[in-house]
Amino acid sequence: MALVVAGGTGLDARSARAELVIDITRGVTDPLPIAIPDFGGADGSTLSMGRNVAGVIGNDLGGSGLFRVLDKAAYLDPLPTLASMPQFPSWRALNAQALVQGEVQALPDGRLRIGYRLWDVFAGTQALGRAFTVQPNNWRRAAHMIADDIYKAITGEGGYFDTHIVYVAETGPKNNRVKKLAIMDQDGANQRILSTNESLVMTPRFSPSAQEITYLSYFNGVPRVYLFNIETGRRELLGDFPGMTFAPRFSPDGNRVIMSMAKDGNTELYEMDLRTRRATRLTNHPAIDTSPSYSPDGRQITFNSDRGGSQQLYVMNADGSGVQRISFGDGTYATPVWSPRGDLIAFTKMKGGRFYIGVMRTDGSGERILSEGYLVEGPSWAPNGRVLTFYREERAGRPTLYVVDLTGQHERMIGTSTEASDPAWSPLLP
Repeated sequence: MALVVAGGTGLDARSARAELVIDITRGVTDPLPIAIPDFGGADGSTLSMGRNVAGVIGNDLGGSGLFRVLDKAAYLDPLPTLASMPQFPSWRALNAQALVQGEVQALPDGRLRIGYRLWDVFAGTQALGRAFTVQPNNWRRAAHMIADDIYKAITGEGGYFDTHIVYVAETGPKNNRVKKLAIMDQDGANQRILSTNESLVMTPRFSPSAQEITYLSYFNGVPRVYLFNIETGRRELLGDFPGMTFAPRFSPDGNRVIMSMAKDGNTELYEMDLRTRRATRLTNHPAIDTSPSYSPDGRQITFNSDRGGSQQLYVMNADGSGVQRISFGDGTYATPVWSPRGDLIAFTKMKGGRFYIGVMRTDGSGERILSEGYLVEGPSWAPNGRVLTFYREERAGRPTLYVVDLTGQHERMIGTSTEASDPAWSPLLP
């Protein structure tokens, strides 16, 4: 799946300094103005590709809420080639703090070389430079990787644009839904159905390698947890247990899957070693324990349970010991997901007939609501731990995918060709 190869650039790559910095640890109210002209090219084909590449980079950065992409109609400096030196006074007049300059070249072997420079406009210095050599059909991924480079250089945090989102594509009437496994780029491009012989799938989740998905399927009417290899299309049953298995999720090292299992009228958490296929019971309580999620270091697990009389969030050690309740706000809580950064747990909250997507610290303090609606559910973290995806369904509406940042101020819809639910964000692609 290594679709894009970084090429030798000869471009001077320096650290972003001076004005070209966003301190996102203090919260951001004003996005950084950035200019992204169309990338240059030698002919109509490469010029068209250059417009597309610049457009994807702009959509990625602008959609993060941390950048304001300046209107191209105001640009005075055309920058026809990557070797052209920017006329910084023209860009300063637009109040652009950052400038992305790029070029697309067609190579003799049919591949494309997509190079870029990131300029600190007010300092008049280059902050970053790199090039990618790709097959023509992989230009979009190169654009996402460039956006990740720029995001990291200016914010100091890892990017999240070169990623996938797996979700459940829904069709048919409400009383007879068809739910299939689907995947797309994080911006909604390249949507495709993965499961063809299944009509009811739920809760897909990526492995740490981004190459496998674990999910629940009612194949032949029996609920079971499966593994799906994205590259080969091979589907594998994760153990033939006597009871219903559901809510699966990979461990951070990818060697285990944690899930709920209903057996003898009781629902507990189990962990399966994928190498030995040995299942270990982690909880032992007459209540319903479900929706488990590992901490990034694999040492702890968060889950929801009604063992306290109502559905609440809990944290325990990875071996099932030391169970502690962490949610104490009004309402009930579900679907906890540990942040990749390890500092927060996202959740779904139900209160007064409304649903909420929120986050709290791992000890339950600092609860913040990011989104609400008639039905909002199923949060999943981007790999940098700064953005979440979830799905929303208004009364008598269609389930639709959304993303929201940790401030709750930047929420946007991801368009899909079908109704969609249960999204899960991949790690950065290999």
